[in-house]
Amino acid sequence: MRKLSLIVAALALGTTPALAEGNLTAPPPAPFAKVSDLVPLPDFLPGLGTLYVDPASLPAGPFLGYDHDGKLAATIYMIPVADLNPDKSFADLAVGAGTVTSVDVYYNAGHAGVEAPHEHIVLWHDAGAKERVAK
Repeated sequence: MRKLSLIVAALALGTTPALAEGNLTAPPPAPFAKVSDLVPLPDFLPGLGTLYVDPASLPAGPFLGYDHDGKLAATIYMIPVADLNPDKSFADLAVGAGTVTSVDVYYNAGHAGVEAPHEHIVLWHDAGAKERVAK
């Protein structure tokens, strides 16, 4: 849990590299692909939005979550619980946008694409982002 806290702290401080500005509206540039085209998930996931990921970055991501209007709302990391140990680290994870207004962390038992139990670390990029992807 200490490692997870350190990851969240680093992300909240904005010390990780931001991705190119071309990802602020959907779809982001290659190599990002729509998650629903890669695995059997809906196009829009309430609470996260329409997700895109560079398949080479799995399982951690970043996943980019867009609202119904195609505006970037969140950067999401899916860190397997089994990898939260002293032998594994996740360094220099990219962020979808330079601004992060809040961070949510919660457990997920697994789903298509990231089947192992994992933590969702969600970086919200503006004050209204969470509400825009709620439904």
